[in-house]
Amino acid sequence: MSKPYSRLDINNAAVLLVDHQAGLLSLVRDFNPDQFKNNVLALADLADYFKLPTLLTTSFEDGPNGPLMPELKAKFPQAPFIARPGQINAWDNEDFVKAVKATGRKQLLIAGVVTEVCVAFLALSAIEAGFEVFIVTDASGTFNEVSRHTAWNRMSEAGAQLVTWFAAACELHRDWRRDVEGLGSLLSNHIPDYRNLITSYSAFKAHPFQGRIVARHLYGLDRADEGASVKLGRPSDIAMP
Repeated sequence: MSKPYSRLDINNAAVLLVDHQAGLLSLVRDFNPDQFKNNVLALADLADYFKLPTLLTTSFEDGPNGPLMPELKAKFPQAPFIARPGQINAWDNEDFVKAVKATGRKQLLIAGVVTEVCVAFLALSAIEAGFEVFIVTDASGTFNEVSRHTAWNRMSEAGAQLVTWFAAACELHRDWRRDVEGLGSLLSNHIPDYRNLITSYSAFKAHPFQGRIVARHLYGLDRADEGASVKLGRPSDIAMP
């Protein structure tokens, strides 16, 4: 039986970034390295933009897992950082659990490495403890797609919701009219195609005539066949021969 739709709430969500460590990152093979790093940093920017409480944690830094991504420490210099001495499941660490509960939030956006271990174990424990869990799938990585889908199925069956960072951003934002430029900047910084969309929108908003030229270039319309008729947006906004 399907469950009621439970939305991410900007006033009730926190972000847990789990074990994005140099050694563990080298194990991620279900995303290419640049794509995965972009997704993790997009989630970090999302947390910063929406001012969500954010926790950082690592496991056995002195061993092969290695240090946390420096970009995350730089992004959240004041965030609680729990360096677990050995616990694989972050929920087994008392300081981590205290830090999560101290946020006062009941919705947890969780991402980490690797998906079926550090992410899944924490997710299952948090669900058992009464939290709503949202797994940010594209900011969590593992060895291969079999491992990924096994973990997703296990967490989903236990009650976790699977989301991408883009979906989480849009669900938290709720309404474009709140801040077009702010959300547009967040999305365009991490999605090249969205950058084209925002550039076109900004150019047209500032200078409608020049905006038409920018739009034609970004979308390849300046290479369209002579005599073709193309329209972008509402017909009353732009009509290009």
